[in-house]
Amino acid sequence: MSILLETLAATIAAGSLSFACAGLIALTARPHWVPLLVSYAIGALLGAVFLEILPHALSLGRPPELVLSTMLAGILLFFVLERLVLWRHDHGHDAGHAGPGGDGASAAHQHGARTGAMIVIGDSVHNFVDGIIISAAYATDARLGTITALAIIAHGIPQESGDFLVLLHGGLSRRRALAMNLTSSFAMVAGGLFGALALRAVQSAVPVLLSLAAASMIYVAVADLIPGLHRRAGVRDTVWQVVLILLGVTTIRVAHWLIGEG
Repeated sequence: MSILLETLAATIAAGSLSFACAGLIALTARPHWVPLLVSYAIGALLGAVFLEILPHALSLGRPPELVLSTMLAGILLFFVLERLVLWRHDHGHDAGHAGPGGDGASAAHQHGARTGAMIVIGDSVHNFVDGIIISAAYATDARLGTITALAIIAHGIPQESGDFLVLLHGGLSRRRALAMNLTSSFAMVAGGLFGALALRAVQSAVPVLLSLAAASMIYVAVADLIPGLHRRAGVRDTVWQVVLILLGVTTIRVAHWLIGEG
């Protein structure tokens, strides 16, 4: 089988399994689970960044200063992007949705829109790079490609599930959250095809793309999600938050151990 067909099959399988997991949550998750399970999403996002994405970016031979500087620039970029999204929704609200009782609904809509944008952008970049990595592994060896694809599936399932919970927490409907997850899943197939067709040309950009993906996940976790946890300040809530954050991190680590380095 050619590298192109192997990559296409692996990326479709990886994206489909991750999306199926998010779909399962759509059918089973209850609304009152979401605030606590967002803590799991925070752990999964930060675990993916610091245990997988960033170490991989730093291992690709580019200067650490470049990788970390790109990540810093990415965090600032996502801040600016969030402000632009927020400004657009503020402007639309002032133009056509002014009135009593509209502030709360508008604020929830704004938060959901900008959180959704951050998740889709970050997850799409990450999935696109995953596709490139799968194609690079298959170009080296078919067995290495298969192991790499399995590792990405194992790591992607908790991440996609966490992303879906983040979108629910941001006020999006389950149907719209699923549509966003499906959109970002297609990015893995696109990245795999792009990588297979232009592998040598894109290899030097992988550390930069990984750094941007890490920046988006850090920004979502730290700027959008963690502040919301502080609104539930009871001892019981705090204990559950810490436990679920650690569970999210542990899920990423266990998946890494089970599959191996790839």
